Amino acid sequence: MEQLWAPWRMELISKGERQTGCIFCELPRAGDDRENLILGRSAHTFAILNRFPYNNGHLMVVPRAHIAELTALPREEHDELSEMLRVAVRLVGEAYGAQGYNIGMNLGRTAGAGIADHLHWHVVPRWNGDTNFMPVLGDTKVMIEHLHASWDRLRPSFDREYSKGTKW
Repeated sequence: MEQLWAPWRMELISKGERQTGCIFCELPRAGDDRENLILGRSAHTFAILNRFPYNNGHLMVVPRAHIAELTALPREEHDELSEMLRVAVRLVGEAYGAQGYNIGMNLGRTAGAGIADHLHWHVVPRWNGDTNFMPVLGDTKVMIEHLHASWDRLRPSFDREYSKGTKW
């Protein structure tokens, strides 16, 4: 029998201590971008890999402002968020050869937002045939690349697009 390893998923199901505060506010300030999976920053936004991805390359584009409502985001920040979303899709496509994407935002807990107090876009790359019997029969998703390998693959592209010196 083959074993599938995805040790980072244990954090999702762990009964241990849950992180308090907003990860989208705290992680970009923490300093270790690789450990915290921060891919790139602009003045009002940042991109971060999803720690519990649906597919390799699954990332999120997040405003720096702690805002839950899309309509509350100032125009300039919304425009910058939209531009980073556009750039992120291009960079994921270049790095992973994606054939399609799921792009979405869940606004509010009722809509399925895991972090309802801080809006964010999900970018999930897709490929023809990327869904197989494992999720249906085994309740298991096969991830072929470790999160830090994904970071190593994507970060140089974000560095070329956005200044590394943009900090909080």
